Amino acid sequence: MHDFGDDRRARKPTNRIRVWRLIAFPGVVARCRDKCVSSPEMIFRQLFDQASSTYSYLLASRAGGEALIIDPVLEKVDRYLHLVKELDLKLVKAVDTHLHADHITGLGALRDHTHCITVMGEQTKADVVSMRLADGDKLTIEGLSLDVIYTPGHTDDSYSFALPDRVFTGDTLLIRGTGRTDFQNGDPRQQYESLFGRLLKLPDTTLVYPAHDYKGDTVSTIGEEKAYNPRLQVRSVDEYVELMSNLKLGNPKMMDVAVPANMKVGLAQEKIAQRGWAMTAQDVLPLMRSPDVALIDLRERSERERHGTIPGSLHVPYLALQENISSGGMLSELAKSTSKQLVFYCAFGERSAMAVQAAQDAGLATACHIQGGIDAWKKASGPLVRPG
Repeated sequence: MHDFGDDRRARKPTNRIRVWRLIAFPGVVARCRDKCVSSPEMIFRQLFDQASSTYSYLLASRAGGEALIIDPVLEKVDRYLHLVKELDLKLVKAVDTHLHADHITGLGALRDHTHCITVMGEQTKADVVSMRLADGDKLTIEGLSLDVIYTPGHTDDSYSFALPDRVFTGDTLLIRGTGRTDFQNGDPRQQYESLFGRLLKLPDTTLVYPAHDYKGDTVSTIGEEKAYNPRLQVRSVDEYVELMSNLKLGNPKMMDVAVPANMKVGLAQEKIAQRGWAMTAQDVLPLMRSPDVALIDLRERSERERHGTIPGSLHVPYLALQENISSGGMLSELAKSTSKQLVFYCAFGERSAMAVQAAQDAGLATACHIQGGIDAWKKASGPLVRPG
């Protein structure tokens, strides 16, 4: 097995982002509402959707580099894309902290516009997700690595993402509040453990960036929330359960629309199958040793180490695909010089479907993919090996 493009070198920043209306925080510079937070090595934007009181966060390690966005809102996608273009960034990952009930996610639209990787926790039932993370994983882009923390309770698929100086808490920990636990398999006991056993054990100086705020607050710290958050002043898990069980809140006004819409965004691979560029895992099983087939694993190294890879596969991470299918690239030359059929695969088939379209657009007419990815391969009892 071979790796191609997995270790990309970061270039030095080419320019700096101007910041105004400054408010001091440890190690960062910020402004309120559509807030810019900047450090010597990171670009950061906090963006606000007034209709749903949702905060979205855009992060990159440098101008001109890769970026990710957390909790994007569908109605704001054009705005995100404009900002990404202004900052000369490449959006490579779009992340939801959980299945939202108060707005429709922007994951699908961002995928369609930018071909980015869509990311959620492994418990999610959303079909748009092409990378699923588990507790203890890393959420990475060029120059940035966020710790993945499973924090269920608000929903059963709630995750938080932490950098050394800040944590993105979704709806688990809010500023002077916590997320409700009375729908979407919420559980106040699980949330108590997520709060007191996980998030509140972070350093007191850790900045807290939630997915929502309804009072105009933009950022807090773990220490502040320990001291002043009324829902955290409980003496036991039973007291917390009683508190959360007696809130008597009405359902979010968008709940009946947002939840089903966020579960069924639509799959990129459906279009690829209609064009005849998809193969089932059963179709590929007898071809895996064929000299006329090149299997291309698009997943990141951590995914391959955790789930295994199909024997004999080449490793070309999805984020390095374009340079490999362009004229003179490794996959382009492989297809032209050997006439091998390129068979892409990933975790669930979404990244590989986008890869097939890109390869076909680049003139690689033999390109196809394994529909359903490694998930389908496992269900077909296909062999797997651990990468060396």
